[in-house]
Amino acid sequence: GKMAAAARGGSPSLSAGEEEPPLGLDSLVEEAAAAPSSGFRLTAVRREPAVRLQHGVSGLEPLAWSEDHRVSVSTARSIAVLEQLSDVHSGGQEMVIHRTAVPAPSAACLLKVGPKKEVAECKEKFASSVDPTVSQTFMLDRVFNPEGKSLPPMRGFKYSSWSPLGCDANGRCLLAALTMDNRLTIHANLNRLQWVQLVDLTEIYGERLYEASYKLSKADTPRGELGDFSEFQRRHSMQTPVRMEWSGICTTQQVKHNNECRDVGSVLLAVLFENGNIAVWQFQLPFLGKESITSCNTIESGINSPSVLSWWEYEHNNRKMSGLIVGSAFGPVKILPVNLKAVKGYFTLRQPVVLWQEMDQLPVHSIKCIPLYHPYQKCSCSLVVAARGAYVFWCLLLISKAGLNVHNSHVTGLHSLPIVSMTADKQNGTVYTCSSDGKVRQLIPIFTDVALKFEHQVIKLSEVFGSVRTHGIAVSPCGAYLAVITTEGMTNGLHPVNKNYQVQFVTLKTFEEAAAQLLESSVQNLFRQVDLTDLVRWKILKDKHVPQFLQEALDKKIESCGSTYFWRFKLFLLRILYQSMQKAPSEVMWRPSHEDAKILISDSPGMGSTEDDQEEGTSKQASKQSLCDTGKGMDIDDTADDSLPQSSDIGGREPMEEKLLEIQAQIEAVEMHLTREHMKRVLGEVYLHTWITENTSIPTRGVCDFLMSDDGYDDRTARVLIGHILKKMNKQTFPEHCSLCKEILPFTDRKQAVCSNGHIWLRCFLTYQSCQSLVYRRCLLHDSIARHPTPEDPEWIKRLLQGPCTFCDSPVF
Repeated sequence: GKMAAAARGGSPSLSAGEEEPPLGLDSLVEEAAAAPSSGFRLTAVRREPAVRLQHGVSGLEPLAWSEDHRVSVSTARSIAVLEQLSDVHSGGQEMVIHRTAVPAPSAACLLKVGPKKEVAECKEKFASSVDPTVSQTFMLDRVFNPEGKSLPPMRGFKYSSWSPLGCDANGRCLLAALTMDNRLTIHANLNRLQWVQLVDLTEIYGERLYEASYKLSKADTPRGELGDFSEFQRRHSMQTPVRMEWSGICTTQQVKHNNECRDVGSVLLAVLFENGNIAVWQFQLPFLGKESITSCNTIESGINSPSVLSWWEYEHNNRKMSGLIVGSAFGPVKILPVNLKAVKGYFTLRQPVVLWQEMDQLPVHSIKCIPLYHPYQKCSCSLVVAARGAYVFWCLLLISKAGLNVHNSHVTGLHSLPIVSMTADKQNGTVYTCSSDGKVRQLIPIFTDVALKFEHQVIKLSEVFGSVRTHGIAVSPCGAYLAVITTEGMTNGLHPVNKNYQVQFVTLKTFEEAAAQLLESSVQNLFRQVDLTDLVRWKILKDKHVPQFLQEALDKKIESCGSTYFWRFKLFLLRILYQSMQKAPSEVMWRPSHEDAKILISDSPGMGSTEDDQEEGTSKQASKQSLCDTGKGMDIDDTADDSLPQSSDIGGREPMEEKLLEIQAQIEAVEMHLTREHMKRVLGEVYLHTWITENTSIPTRGVCDFLMSDDGYDDRTARVLIGHILKKMNKQTFPEHCSLCKEILPFTDRKQAVCSNGHIWLRCFLTYQSCQSLVYRRCLLHDSIARHPTPEDPEWIKRLLQGPCTFCDSPVF
């Protein structure tokens, strides 16, 4: 392959690579690269369930996996969205998937190229033109005629793209969707079930062009009339989107009325048009709709037949650099500078950088840009990979004292058919490509002192799913799973009569790798790592115990570091263990039983009932079954005994019940620890933000009393903090009152408040105030509830209320 020299001319600097690298990870990597890879052997295991799609898949790269664990699939009638949950309340071993859909608009999208009446006249003129090059080009062009007339209507989606985490009103991802007939819209899922369209960018952009009389800048020369066919085509192609991609979240400064500056988050959406222009939209966060649009600038890329784009975001000496990588259907790839107004700390290239210039007719249809750390040059670098036909083009960009170094080459011999889909695990730079024959390649970048090379191996999906054709792949945010769209492959040399589109899941990591990644996590948030926690959950539900190594490592972490993340991880493991030991109901729950059933009711707080209502016979059967399953030995804590004696079903119920009660007590203890830690945080905020702690809608006195009520709890920080707060409050108490009978609500329980007349209110777990309104919010896993912020709440309370669940890290809405 070609090694392009540095963009400034001259060779890449090797000063750092000339020294012997110290023996360590680097040398291991080198050895692994030299030997045929045994260390990288990947065993892909099928993960149930497979999700059947109601409609055929449409568009290019139809599958995308968001940072908040939602998989979007573009189909002919809607975008199917599959949300992966790591549900601690279900004992089933299958993946828990919550399914919603973004429906395609019913009306066809007509681009705005002029006044309605004039457009109708021109269309009539072109359709009946005696010149066949005009009439046929016009009739057969789906941009001019999206609703079809003599052709079938354009239904479905061309492409969808997820924003980074933290863009919608709940702090989750937004979905940008592009329909086959060129309508570009942005959607948010604000409650559990329905998607809302926030804005139609095609319509807004069309209006803007119309007002500027289709000139991109003031200096543009006025073009011809709409009646000229070439002008008619130009106005369409300058607003026909090909692809759109989100940037990372950046910070802008906003000047308030009193001349104070405040930092505001914003995100950019780059939209690539058919004529090579790129519109860069800037949105203020949280994105709420049209009013959140800050600006829109159009860049001319100068690329003919553009096919794909991606953001290039590079960090160098704490300065952030950005640009847009654009690929063409004829082969070239280049990076364009993007000047960001009002964005702090960003700078860009002086002129475009060409990564590949040959017009070799290999279309670029997917580009991924992965930030990595270069172990020899000791600096950050960007790896750009692009699928071109059946090959992978790669380019390594790094900034040194000599300027921007660009190395590029191709990886060949991966697939015998063109690559249909490519996805990358951003955490370690692993790239996955697939062709339609069911072969997926895993490419692992390995640094050499100059550039890099790829270790690659094939994953044959036929070994996992049988004979299949593949239409798209996407890797989960932490790299635990690969989602694949499949249809039936050939059987006995014959193609299938019907096509059933399915989304199937394959594991890319082992349980041990997932557990290690969770323990060493830099994000320290369980919700952000749902794919990893799901692998752990699956293992515990299968084995009915938590492996010893994980328990010991977790206990060590809890002792050595004060982070509550490890406590939440422990709570998660205990809850799953509890679920794994629950007896599976052998009767279908909804089917009425006709005999008199003997019902055992014993309820465990917050954890679902211990016993399911069953008939006596089946109950015995199930207890016998669950005992056999749990006899393998469960290590819950160092205090727990290692295994359960195999016992007959006469006296065999007690140890099982005891075991469950023991786990339940541990769950209670961990939950209590997490509650107290959060209470300290809330009290800290109260102390900082109030002169005397007047009624701030936080039951300050109640929380203080609750923390001090347990003699066994001795925390010096809490004691000092409470002392300061009580001094501030003097003798005032500001009690909460029941809104039904005006009685005082005592603070005796962290989850609910009960007044002397027996009225029960649930407590908001973020502020500990009792929720006395009909509407409140719930966290994603239904762990706890939180109140809505009110207009009179001060900023710091609103900030508290934006927090995630204190038990499971999931967002609240």
